[in-house]
Amino acid sequence: MATSSSSTATVSASKKRRSRGGTLTLDEVKKLGTELLSSRAHLNHAPALLALLSPTAPLDLALEALISLQSFFVPLIPSIPSASAAATAGDAGSDPELVFGTWLRQRFDELVAALVELSVSPHSDDAIRDVALDALMDFVKLGKDGKFQSAIYHKFLYAVVHAADPIDTLLELLGSKYFKNTDVCYFTYTSLDKIANSLGSKTTGSGKDAMQNGSDGSENRSSIFVHNIYNLLAHVPSMDFQKESSFDMWSTVGPSSKGEKDSSKDTSTYIKKKLKLKFTKAWLSFLKLPLPLDVYKEVLASIHQNVIPSMSNPSILCDFLTRSYDIGGVISVMVLSGLFILMTQHGLEYPKFYEKLYALLTPSVFMAKHRSVFLQLLDTCLKSSYLPAYLAAAFAKRLSRLALSVPPAGALIIIALIHNLLRRHPSVNFLVHWEVDESDSNATGEASQSKKIGADPFNNNEADPAKSGAMRNSLWEIDTLHHHYSPAVSRFVASLEEDLTVRAKTTEMKITDFSSGSYATVFRDEVRRRIKQVPLAFYRTTPTSLFLGSDFPGWTFGGQHNSTVETIVEGNGKIEVVGASDSTPSKRLRMET
Repeated sequence: MATSSSSTATVSASKKRRSRGGTLTLDEVKKLGTELLSSRAHLNHAPALLALLSPTAPLDLALEALISLQSFFVPLIPSIPSASAAATAGDAGSDPELVFGTWLRQRFDELVAALVELSVSPHSDDAIRDVALDALMDFVKLGKDGKFQSAIYHKFLYAVVHAADPIDTLLELLGSKYFKNTDVCYFTYTSLDKIANSLGSKTTGSGKDAMQNGSDGSENRSSIFVHNIYNLLAHVPSMDFQKESSFDMWSTVGPSSKGEKDSSKDTSTYIKKKLKLKFTKAWLSFLKLPLPLDVYKEVLASIHQNVIPSMSNPSILCDFLTRSYDIGGVISVMVLSGLFILMTQHGLEYPKFYEKLYALLTPSVFMAKHRSVFLQLLDTCLKSSYLPAYLAAAFAKRLSRLALSVPPAGALIIIALIHNLLRRHPSVNFLVHWEVDESDSNATGEASQSKKIGADPFNNNEADPAKSGAMRNSLWEIDTLHHHYSPAVSRFVASLEEDLTVRAKTTEMKITDFSSGSYATVFRDEVRRRIKQVPLAFYRTTPTSLFLGSDFPGWTFGGQHNSTVETIVEGNGKIEVVGASDSTPSKRLRMET
């Protein structure tokens, strides 16, 4: 018996060496798998098959080895001891069953590591990656007593987060196959919470320098890890916790760490509560990391839709959002949606909110990518009837001043915003037309210097709306829009000439109709208009150039010296204009006088 076992070990060792050299054929691999499944006498075939589970191994051999090993270990999973029990048994080393259990534990750990490598490695073929991921998730599912094997799943997610290469293909597989199961989402949040906390501790103090300075001087490693964590969180589908719904489970027990089967806890309410708690912890741990700028902007753009509604206590995000709002610029524009939800739905108090909002009104905001959402929120924030008159006047004046420098689409939005402001706040309608008696100004002297004709006391550079001087001014900028070069703007500004204090005769304008405007939309709308009257320009003499020489002294425009124009008045009362050119025949144009 000893001779037989030693010979078997020698043969298996030689086959293992041949597999590493790539000399095994497909038939030999199939034979190894069949013998492994038939008897314990061929247990040493397992290391030979494990050696084939490599991203660089031939695809057909790796697939055959993987299928054989999966078939071997699936029935043995309930009898595989834990890592701690296997270590204790290894120290004892007396009972053959304990020794076998230890050996089985080691080989199973090697299989799990190989499956993780096949799933994450960019060198793996799509076919082997798909099969490896399925086998790995089967091991996660087939735990003791039907419990979710979170330890195996955590190893897998740890490798995904620390992958240096793109993981888009793997994320698509996870999203389409497994993230639809509630317990998978639950343990995904649990593992990402632990990984993010661990990564956060490494990016503080001296560990931060170690993480940011790669050995090859390439891209920041910690930045790659943060990208991977965010991509995992973004691929987990958001759940509507307001609706009653059934939860699909990958494992038998579900997301219960202790495996309770109490009917009082096996309810959708209990599952929702635990899932929201894990969701909140995972996102909070992620937001504590040093986020790269691109990830930071993506989070701010979607946090009001994908994060806040699913959190157990959204008010926890107030510090993160207020700090982001204080940065200014595009970041403040993007964070406004989330901050507005916390203020209106969760009782957040932010005393300097309108001052920050006032500072965001710059020409660049009308060309920003997220201007549509920002302008709609701006209109909503200015809707309250409790808004002080000086604040409404300051916003109206700031917007009217911006109308002089923004594109035509921006001017249309500004007119709509001012229209709504004047209609909601009748106390600032004096800004539309403020007449100043010049004799009274001269009589009162310095007391009314700010009301003199031509004087503009509004300080556009003042950050505090209360000190801007808007209440002592008028919206003279709006009057200049009557002469705007864009016909759409010059026509639309006429809506402000109505008496907006009579609310029964006027309606608010929908900002959504204008917030997505651009040069293209303005041009397209203008082209589609049906023109009833077309303005024409009549000349007694046909112009030969776009500009006259008298307009630009010292310049000579082409065509003036090559052609002459002659006007002849005939006896019948008609004017004949004859144009002569050196290179073209004469043209006769007749016009009625």
